[in-house]
Amino acid sequence: MGRKRIFVIHKHDASQLHYDFRLRIGDVLASWAVPKGLSTEANDKRLAIRVEDHPLDYADFEGVIPEGEYGAGTVMVWDQGTYAPILDEDEKSMEDAREGGSLKFELHGKKLKGGFAMARTGKRDGKEQWVIFKLDDEHADARRKPTSTEPNSVKTGRSLEEIEAEEGKDA
Repeated sequence: MGRKRIFVIHKHDASQLHYDFRLRIGDVLASWAVPKGLSTEANDKRLAIRVEDHPLDYADFEGVIPEGEYGAGTVMVWDQGTYAPILDEDEKSMEDAREGGSLKFELHGKKLKGGFAMARTGKRDGKEQWVIFKLDDEHADARRKPTSTEPNSVKTGRSLEEIEAEEGKDA
């Protein structure tokens, strides 16, 4: 995998359906749970709750996490690709930007493209609360609703129901 700047968005049907947004920062996938998924409408802010970092090999995971295990439920690779950081003058790295509570990047995914920004807004119940939003660029489109119009996996083309039916029996 090298040092490639990758991102992945897992669609995760656990206790509640949500999207796990993951950016490779350093040697891990920095992760946020985004209940409504990312928007393609410029400046449409979405809640993003910081969750634990994941190992890089989790980027390709698609399947069913068994009952009783953390994150139990069905997971798909909803989008994936690479990203380019957009750093402010005083930031040397994405690690610095994350520590400072403000991230900007350009996604080069199969479903999502263009600039996005994230800002830490505080803590609730011990978890960092962030917002994520689409920057106003040529890829911003308020009419496009990829979470509902493009629901299937970019990895296999399967729906959550198909993944659960095919792989859930082994979980």
